[in-house]
Amino acid sequence: MFAFSVSAGLLLLVSFVRAQSSASAYVQPTVPTGTPIPGDYSGALRPQIHYSPPIGFMNDPNGMFLDAEGTYHLYYQYNPTDTIAGNQHWGHATSRDLYHWENQPIAIYPGAEGEGIFSGSSVIDVNNTSGFFPNQTNGVVAIYTLHTEEEETQENPLDPSNFASTDMYILQLSINPGAPLGGSISETFPGTFNGTHFTPVDQATRINDFGKDNYAGQFFYNIPPTSPQVSIAWASNWQYSQAVPTGELEGFRSAMSLARYNVLANSSRRDYTLVSLPYDLSPLYTTTSSLTNSSSLANSSLLYDYSSTVPSGALTFNMTVRSIPLVNATGTANFTFMSSVTGESIRGGFYLGGDTPFFLNRGYIRGFDNPFFTDKFSTNNLINTDTQTFRLQVVIDRSILEVFLDNGLRSATTTFFAEGMLDTLIISTAGLSPGVQAAADVYGLNR
Repeated sequence: MFAFSVSAGLLLLVSFVRAQSSASAYVQPTVPTGTPIPGDYSGALRPQIHYSPPIGFMNDPNGMFLDAEGTYHLYYQYNPTDTIAGNQHWGHATSRDLYHWENQPIAIYPGAEGEGIFSGSSVIDVNNTSGFFPNQTNGVVAIYTLHTEEEETQENPLDPSNFASTDMYILQLSINPGAPLGGSISETFPGTFNGTHFTPVDQATRINDFGKDNYAGQFFYNIPPTSPQVSIAWASNWQYSQAVPTGELEGFRSAMSLARYNVLANSSRRDYTLVSLPYDLSPLYTTTSSLTNSSSLANSSLLYDYSSTVPSGALTFNMTVRSIPLVNATGTANFTFMSSVTGESIRGGFYLGGDTPFFLNRGYIRGFDNPFFTDKFSTNNLINTDTQTFRLQVVIDRSILEVFLDNGLRSATTTFFAEGMLDTLIISTAGLSPGVQAAADVYGLNR
């Protein structure tokens, strides 16, 4: 267990509860203490609005919380000395808006050579129940898995995280290996919790993300219970996370997903769907109005070259298809991000007929070849019979793409590593039934 206090968004070590004091904590000569590690965030593959570490290898988020001054604290599994997993520390970054992150000094170091600081959680000890924080209300206690060459204090392959929504709790489990598409994945179980025992409402498996790059998400502690809860996940997969080209090319590996609002909702498919939507993106817009838009996109297309208008390479668009027939609907709604230099592209689309599938395809990107880097993903997305509408929100950020279907009822996260910068967006519909309407708008995003 590790205890510290929070002051002006910085961490101050108070006590390190193990077989040693905080003053004797083991630190490698090559790992700086007391100062943030610098990083170069200008690389062609470096996400601009998703958090990524300054250097080295990052995986699962841990111990996240919102402090009393409105600062979000993100901790994460971190190897500051290499671009592969190992030598695990807890890295630390802070943000006021969940998009602009400031790297902080490493929060927790291994206590001896061969140890690793693995998964854990943090709580704010407002009432000083730990006894570590006399005369203060902002002490933070972190509990983590200590890995040594002989053992771990937690031998379970599941990483649990949870939050409460009204009278219902969500238990999230992250599993590796065992994902339907291979590697790592997260799933949620709604249920009740009496303080000691969690009871799920049913035995259904609810997969959080139908892509392959969303794992070990955690919820920020101290979000008011009446507000949508906010989560962040690791945007990678253990099958290939230690091989992606950002390590050799730019000196870092892995990014986090966008921060997401989460609420429980009843959908047309099943009860207790975990809705997931991006945290408010509007403060990042490069312009007050959309860069381009179309209110008459039915059986038409919209093309936008953003090579000179969006230096960050980060973009979002919204697409709405209305008045979809409840029977015998036809047509598709598609998008493509492409490079005008190399011809590479990442694509997605929705079929309004049949079993209404939505797909993603990263197979036209050439910068990473790995047998486990699955190139196609899909999910069934039922059309809402009340609204007869399909909604799609997409966010792209240099080497990561996230999609949100029907106001977040389904979502997917996928990474990609292009040889050329993607700089052109095409949004189109084709073969739509008579009377179906479609519209889209596009916004650039600032770092």
